[in-house]
Amino acid sequence: MTRVTQPQRALRRRGPLRLAAWTGGTTLLAAAVAAAAFGFGGDGTGPAAATRTPPATATVTRTTLTETKTVDGTLGYGPAMTVPAKVQGTITWLPAEGATITRGRAVYSVDADRRPLLYGTTPLYRILQDGVEGKDVELLERNLAKLGYTGFDVDDAYTWATREAVEDWQDDLGLDVTGTVEPGDVVVADGPLRVAELKKALGDAASGPVLTASGTTRQVLVDLDVADGHLVRKGMRATVELPDGSEVKGEVAGVGRVAEQTGGADDATTTVEVKVSVSGLKKTYDSAPVKVTLVSRQRESVLAVPVGALVALAEGGYGVQVVEGPATRYAAVATGMFADGRVEVTGLAEGTTVAVPK
Repeated sequence: MTRVTQPQRALRRRGPLRLAAWTGGTTLLAAAVAAAAFGFGGDGTGPAAATRTPPATATVTRTTLTETKTVDGTLGYGPAMTVPAKVQGTITWLPAEGATITRGRAVYSVDADRRPLLYGTTPLYRILQDGVEGKDVELLERNLAKLGYTGFDVDDAYTWATREAVEDWQDDLGLDVTGTVEPGDVVVADGPLRVAELKKALGDAASGPVLTASGTTRQVLVDLDVADGHLVRKGMRATVELPDGSEVKGEVAGVGRVAEQTGGADDATTTVEVKVSVSGLKKTYDSAPVKVTLVSRQRESVLAVPVGALVALAEGGYGVQVVEGPATRYAAVATGMFADGRVEVTGLAEGTTVAVPK
């Protein structure tokens, strides 16, 4: 019969010790290590504690550990913007839902006059004409230059040369040639638009929302709990699982700076919006719930054992039960990163056999 040392008796009275760590994608729960504590004194390499081979063993291997976090997300084209009509008249043309509109193309028409799209972030708020200066003038001139019109300098001054370019542009669009541009004459967005939903029908009065539109690049939006905010950063790799189980690569494109609270008083959650760009997406999902696995940390070429191989030591810290032929002994180890059911350890040689208690 195997003798039980005094430290072992004391620890049995206290009950087993357990590790605490993260589970799932970002960390692993070392509560899987429901290991009893052992005292071996001295340098931690005392005599064999057993002469019977354990029921299960594993080998200390060199590997790469990846810490991940899996969260819910929504695949789509990003937040939608509302495009309103700012002129009086009748809607005479509308694009199809799902259509893509690029610079210079019509977003909608009023009284048979097209309202073209210009790229920029400064909305037009006044009549642009000779003598006007400002960022809105620069936006107009930059777009005219991109559309192939010349003879003016792209700056913040609306000159006679700008007016002549505008007149050529208006003539090409079949509009009244006035040489001036009013806020309701164009639609300004920061890039190409994808029509999400029509709010008007042909023949409706041109007032209020005409349609909603989003960007043209599919992306995933994640409402991430602020407690996990430290796990993500721009440029971080991600994997997106689609509803059919297939996966595509992703990358964190942006992390919001504004926290929002949702839910009631008893189940309130504070989140920040995380944008994940995707690549290699062949499915034609316009919108779908997805699972996003974020790769927050990685340790390459480290020695690791299954988490279940760890035991809590009476002297403090953790160890493993080393198997040496028919005998075993307990050896102290220093733990590092937990991931994928394994834990990084130092203090053991690669190839060492360790017990994995059931």
